[in-house]
Amino acid sequence: MNIAKLALILSVAACTACVSDAERSRYSGPQPVPHYDVPAQVIYRIDDHRFISLENYSDCHHGDTYYNDTKESIRKKLGRNAIENFQGRLINADPNGKNIVIPSSQPPERACSDRGCSISLIYSTDSGRTFHGMVYMKSFDPFKDSSRYTIAAVSDALFVVKKARFDAYIRKFPLVKDIDLKRPYPEGLRDEVAWASEEPLMPTGLHSPSGDERFTCDASIRPSNPPKPQ
Repeated sequence: MNIAKLALILSVAACTACVSDAERSRYSGPQPVPHYDVPAQVIYRIDDHRFISLENYSDCHHGDTYYNDTKESIRKKLGRNAIENFQGRLINADPNGKNIVIPSSQPPERACSDRGCSISLIYSTDSGRTFHGMVYMKSFDPFKDSSRYTIAAVSDALFVVKKARFDAYIRKFPLVKDIDLKRPYPEGLRDEVAWASEEPLMPTGLHSPSGDERFTCDASIRPSNPPKPQ
């Protein structure tokens, strides 16, 4: 093989590698978040001044979520394409307003690996000024499976309830000021677990002040400026 031909082959190979890297970067790198011309929607309300809003969305499953407290001037971005996809029941019933819990899920088209997806909730013990996270579900189909869950917060605890075929499995976590549920607890605090038929860990009749128990979204509202296909 002469030198000129070898140089041509090497240059083509190098060029191909460059194109492949560029394509990989295009699809795997951080993508800019589009800005949609849609009004904010309140998808869950705790009471007359505390609520979760969905903003800058392409549809009810893909947007930015915010926690809002108009009385305390709190506005926290919670994430994108996650919170709004929770399909279960959510009850924020702390009469003091300190403890708040907000679960997430994934959009219906999102695929999980062969190990499944770890899905988180966030909780606050200071009225929504700061939030911490913990995994509440592992699933191969988070959007569908989140419908089996009830998540609730009261003045001293967080409950994660998973419906089974004939029963429900309840996990109770302590909620006190500044607790991190992923770290060792202060002395005297512990988790509790039980089947609902055997031990009623979660009080009956819990409800948010507003009565809301599920996220709701008006699917008819869509942007007039969707992004152009790549």
